[in-house]
Amino acid sequence: MKVFISICLLLFSLSIQAQGSIAGNFSPPKDFKWIIAYELTPNGERYSVDGAVRDGSFELEMPLTAQAGMYRLVYAVPQDEFYIDIIYDKKEDVKINFNLQDGLTITNSEENKWYREYFSKITSAQDKLIEFYETNSEPNKEYNSILKELNTIQTTFEEKHAATIAHKFIKANRSYIPAEFENLETFLKNKKQHHFDHLAINDPVLQGSNFLIDKFASYVFSALPTNITTKEQLAIEVNKNIETTVAQIKPTPIGFQERAMYQLWQIAEANGMPTVQDYIFNNHLKKLAVTNNNQKLVDEIEMASRLRIGTVSPDITWQVDGKTHSLLTMEAAENYLLVFWSSTCSHCLKELPQLHKEVEDYENLKIIAVGLEDDDVNWKEVSATLPGFNHAIALGRWESEYAKTFGIQSTPTYFILDSEKRFSAKPESDKEVVEFLEN
Repeated sequence: MKVFISICLLLFSLSIQAQGSIAGNFSPPKDFKWIIAYELTPNGERYSVDGAVRDGSFELEMPLTAQAGMYRLVYAVPQDEFYIDIIYDKKEDVKINFNLQDGLTITNSEENKWYREYFSKITSAQDKLIEFYETNSEPNKEYNSILKELNTIQTTFEEKHAATIAHKFIKANRSYIPAEFENLETFLKNKKQHHFDHLAINDPVLQGSNFLIDKFASYVFSALPTNITTKEQLAIEVNKNIETTVAQIKPTPIGFQERAMYQLWQIAEANGMPTVQDYIFNNHLKKLAVTNNNQKLVDEIEMASRLRIGTVSPDITWQVDGKTHSLLTMEAAENYLLVFWSSTCSHCLKELPQLHKEVEDYENLKIIAVGLEDDDVNWKEVSATLPGFNHAIALGRWESEYAKTFGIQSTPTYFILDSEKRFSAKPESDKEVVEFLEN
C-alpha cells in the first residue's frame, strides 16, 4: 500500500509540473530552418531544447526541468545577432509570430503581452519628456501631463502584474520622475543620481537577460555632463561611470560581472573609444575573465587591441642575404602593405600576381609578404615570382607566431599601415587594397 501511495504521489507531483511549450510561425518561411531555446542565466546562456522549423512553423516542448525565466530563441547565425527573448513562466504556453519586416507579435502569453505593452508605453512617455526639454525651458500643462502619464503607467503596471516574472522587469525599470518642474540640467543630475535605485541587481532573472547590462550601458555612455567638448573629457567621464557601475555589481556572480564589462568594452569598441576599451580591460575585464577561467576572452581582446586601427603594427622580420630586416626599422614610406599568404593557397596564387602587377608602380608603398608554410621549398619558388615584395616566412603555418600575433584565420589576409606603421585598413581582397591606395 505504501509503495502504491508513493507512486501516486510521484505521478501527482509530475502532473502538476506540466510540460509547457513555445511555438510559433516565422515569415518568410524559406528563411528559417531551425530554432534553439536557451535559458538566460547570470553566467550566460544554458541550452534547453531545439527543433526544426517546417514551412515556417515550430513547436518546442520545454523540458520538465526548465526553470521559469527569460529564454532566448535563436534562429540563425551568428547567434548573438539573430534571436528573440521571451518570458517562459511554466504556467502558460507561449505562441509567437515573427516576420523579418514587421518583427515580433505575441499571439499567446498574457505575461509577454504585458511585458511588451509596458515597455512600449513607458518608452513613449519618456520620449515625450525628452522632447519637451528639447523645446521648452519653463513649466506648463504639457509638462505636468507627461509626469502624470509616467507615474500612472509605472504604478498601474506594477500593481496590476505583481507576482509575475514581467513584474521584475517593470519594477526594476522604474526611473526617476520629478515631483515638480525641474530644468534640464537638474533633471539629468537627479536622473543619474537615482539610476540604480530600483534595478534589483541581485535578481538572477534580471542578470540573465540583457536588461541590467543595457541599463549599465545607458548609465556609462549617456549619464554624462552636457559641457563635454573633447574626446579626452568624454573618456574621463565615461571611466568615472564605469567605476560607479563596477561598485554596484561587485556582489553579483563573476560570470555576470564579466558579461557586463565585456558588453561595455564592445560598445566602446563600436563607438571608436580605444581609451575606454583599454581602461575597462586593464582595470576590470581582464581580472574577471582570468578569475572566471576565460583565457580565450583575454586572448581575443589582446589580439583585437594589437590590431586596432591606429595602433602601431607588431614587428615582422625577414632575411636577405644573411642580413635581418624588420618592418619597424625599414625606410620611410607613405604606406606599408602586409600580406599573409601561402604558396599552397589557390586564392593566393590567383590574387598575388594580380596585386603585384597593380602596385608595382607605387613608389611610396612598401610590401611585406609573410608566407605561412610547412617548409620553404615551394615558398622559395613562388616568392621568387613576386620581385619587389619583402618576403618573410612563418614556418608552422596557422600555429606560427605571426599567424597568432596577427590573428590570421585565412589566406590571403591584408593589412595597410600608414607612414607611422599604424593600422589604417584591413582590406578583404586585392581589389580593396588597390581601391584604398587609389583614394
